[in-house]
Amino acid sequence: ILNAVVLLILLSALADPDHYHFSSSELGGDFEFMDDANMCIAIAISVLMILICAMATYGAYKQHAAWIIPFFCYQIFDFALNTLVAVTILVYPNSIQEYIRQLPPDFPYKDDIMSVNPTCLVLIILLFISIILAFKGYLISCVWNCYRYINGRNSSDVLVYVTSNDTT
Repeated sequence: ILNAVVLLILLSALADPDHYHFSSSELGGDFEFMDDANMCIAIAISVLMILICAMATYGAYKQHAAWIIPFFCYQIFDFALNTLVAVTILVYPNSIQEYIRQLPPDFPYKDDIMSVNPTCLVLIILLFISIILAFKGYLISCVWNCYRYINGRNSSDVLVYVTSNDTT
C-alpha cells in the first residue's frame, strides 16, 4: 500500500513538475532535487516493489512457495543495507554531525539536534536502528516460516494418517 501511495505521488509529480519543483535556494545547494531521469527510476522501483509484494501475497494465498522467494530476497537485501548503515554510524560517528550540518538552515529542529551531545545522538540513532533491525529480522522470519510451511504442505514427505471406524 505504501508503494502504491509513493507511486501516485511520483506520477502526480511527473504530471505537474512545477508543483513539486524545489529551487536550489530552498535546498541549500546547487543541485536539482528530482529530474525526469531520477523520477522515472523512482517510478520503476516503485512499480517493481508493488509487483514483488503482489507476488508474495499471491504465493501465500495460492500456496506457491516459489512466488514468495523474490520478496524474501528483497527483505534480506533491505536488512543487509540497514545493517551497513548501523555499522557505518558505529565506525564513523562524526558522520551524523556532518550530515546534520549539511541540511538546509531552515530544517526543523536542526539547532536542537546539533545541541545534543554527539555520543548521545549516536546512541539514540543506533538504538532506533537496532529496533528497526529487530523488527525487520522478525518479518524475515515470518516470511521464511510461511515459505517452509508451504513447502512442507506441498512435499510428499508429510505423513497422512487416515482413521476409520472399522476396528477389524
